[in-house]
Amino acid sequence: MTQSSAESVAEQNPSRHDTQPNPIRWLVLFGVWGVYFSFGLTIAGLAPLIGPITRDLEISHTAMGGVLGIWQLIYIMVAVPCGAFLDRVGARRALFIGALIIAGSGMLRGIADGVLMLYLAVGLFGVGGPIVSAGAPKVIARWFRGSERGLAMGMYITGPNLGAIVSFSLTNSVLMPAFDNDWRLVLQVWALVAFIAGILWLLIASLRPVRSRDDAEEAATKKAPQMETIKALVAIPAVRILLVMSVGIFMYNHGLSNWLPELLRVSGMTPVEAGYWATVPTVIGILGALTIPRLATPDRRFKILAILFVAALASCILIEMGWTPGLMVGLILQGIARSSLMTVAILTLVETPGVGEERAGTAGGLFFSAAEIGGAGGPFMLGLLYDATGGFKAGLILLGILSALMLFCVAALAKLGKPR
Repeated sequence: MTQSSAESVAEQNPSRHDTQPNPIRWLVLFGVWGVYFSFGLTIAGLAPLIGPITRDLEISHTAMGGVLGIWQLIYIMVAVPCGAFLDRVGARRALFIGALIIAGSGMLRGIADGVLMLYLAVGLFGVGGPIVSAGAPKVIARWFRGSERGLAMGMYITGPNLGAIVSFSLTNSVLMPAFDNDWRLVLQVWALVAFIAGILWLLIASLRPVRSRDDAEEAATKKAPQMETIKALVAIPAVRILLVMSVGIFMYNHGLSNWLPELLRVSGMTPVEAGYWATVPTVIGILGALTIPRLATPDRRFKILAILFVAALASCILIEMGWTPGLMVGLILQGIARSSLMTVAILTLVETPGVGEERAGTAGGLFFSAAEIGGAGGPFMLGLLYDATGGFKAGLILLGILSALMLFCVAALAKLGKPR
């Protein structure tokens, strides 16, 4: 948030800015990070296991693409109500509930005996996911100010990236051999991690300094009717553009990340090799998440968004080439784009005039509800195009064209002026 916007918020509620930042904010950030780690671990958990799951349950790539995307469809329907729920009950309780739902989804995946139950188990994640993804930026907006806000957002977004690294690197190299190739036990381990993360968050959020501040700010927040808040947010032109951009961002992110291990495997790699190579974008993404959002100050935010979409386009071209030196460059570019596009877009949304901390939960719900249209469509379309063409080339071309189209959205957003 810039100085002028911070002063504006302070004038509306001076008590929030009278004191020095509390050091406990970093512990709060760690708690959010832990929940988001389990979020990313659960999302990525299926990707390295597509081969054995499809064989054991006898399902097609199209059906598996539907499984990978079903939680996003549920997410779309419940994200806005979950955002309003978050604004009303507070992040302490809401994030804990979200973590428990994610853990339940992971456990049910591990006992699925057919494609229908697998659909239901993965779909359950779509109920817990929006609580976590909308709750995290709300907590960060509350506890961090100025340039620290971009840094904190970049730091918590490393959680799902590290979760994906753990999943991609350990699933086929360590856990599957240790569990006698039982993919069900692997998914149940990830469920246990999500449960522990939820307990850890609840303990941190229940500390007296954290609870007293959050309770005071929740009580001070005006609880406007949900539909009134939604209408006010959608009436803001910049919010509408960001909602459109969110669809493209998530279609690229979820489509490519969910199918990347299988894409690399069919290009000639072994499952273990594909798992290790699939961690490259995630490792790079961690570095990008710690630097790019902090650099995305209002005066250069739209230039950075444009550069990130160009990186996304180039990654699709280079990854399609397969086993060439360009593959590593493509994976690096994918990591840079995937790690920062959503973070910079969310940062822009939170700092858009008319949104603010009080509406951050509902605004986040709107953002992710729209985004998961792309989140569901990306994995499904890549699976569908694979079955139709026998490869991933058509899917990569589709994602590349979409990334190019997003540049027009950045230009439209820039015409509205820089965030204040």
